[in-house]
Amino acid sequence: PAWYADAKFGIFIHWGVYSVPAFGNEWYPRNMYLSDNRIFKHHVEKYGPQSKFGYKDFISLFKAEKYSPADWADLFKKSGAKYVMPVAEHHDGFQMYGSELSEWNAAKMGPKRDVIGDLAKEVRKAGLHFAASSHRAEHWWFFDGGMKFDSDVKDPKYAGLYGPAHPRRLPGATVDNQPTDENYLKDWLARTCELVDKYQPEVIWFDWWIEQPVFVPYLQKFAAYYYNRGTEWKKGVAINYKNQAFPEKVAVYD
Repeated sequence: PAWYADAKFGIFIHWGVYSVPAFGNEWYPRNMYLSDNRIFKHHVEKYGPQSKFGYKDFISLFKAEKYSPADWADLFKKSGAKYVMPVAEHHDGFQMYGSELSEWNAAKMGPKRDVIGDLAKEVRKAGLHFAASSHRAEHWWFFDGGMKFDSDVKDPKYAGLYGPAHPRRLPGATVDNQPTDENYLKDWLARTCELVDKYQPEVIWFDWWIEQPVFVPYLQKFAAYYYNRGTEWKKGVAINYKNQAFPEKVAVYD
């Protein structure tokens, strides 16, 4: 899109449940389950063992009571930004928007509001372009540390948030008898298409794990779906990617 080629400045936002402990960075949910990580030690000292207080227990403390998307949009516009791109779902698997595909989202838990949807409205009202980022692909292995000791990640009650929590290798690997997890890949595609349909973002930005070969057919399906939707909306849309996830000229290399 012409506006994207010309827009030299935008706002990228990491904000989610990990902002409650606000220690280290947005990888807190992974690192708190890695026994050799300083975040693990911090978590146990401050909140207790992960079997008693896990990442899920931060959700009820994530209230977003001071969240004012209108003020955000006003500030972003004054800053000179041309577009705004929040992370709609980070590696932690908690969707910051209202989803029909999972209970673990901000509209149903924590803030109990559609954080992404509210921001999209205000951003557009301010005359800025709305974009979104999905880091769902990395969720495949993000909580795998919690499977190695006594933690709530092992509890099947919370599989909707923590699962699949496989070792950090690509979906479909046969190492350690890991079967191809088609359900996970289909869920990734469904969530990403849902994000497109609900909020009509003009750019979708993916993080790095989609470069795994097993994602190729799903990336093709998503790109076709998204570009066709952009045509229907009469808007130019773009996909951002890292490394070699897409062939040259199919999407925008970051």
